Amino acid sequence: MTDQHDALADRVAATRAQLFDTLDAIEDKLNVPKQIGIAASKVKRGIDANPVPYLAGLAAGVAVVGGIVVTVLRRR
Repeated sequence: MTDQHDALADRVAATRAQLFDTLDAIEDKLNVPKQIGIAASKVKRGIDANPVPYLAGLAAGVAVVGGIVVTVLRRR
């Protein structure tokens, strides 16, 4: 009986540890400031490695916003 009890206790402990790990992972995914920090660090590393795609994206974004502003101002 003690062996069964020990085995059950071990399974409960393992399941509890797995549950805590899962809850920690969910909490990390739902923590918006932490996710923003992770994304920012990835972008910084990407810019350090190869800035050309980021500069091209920035230029495209500026062109789109500029085009929208010009279109809105012309309609007035």
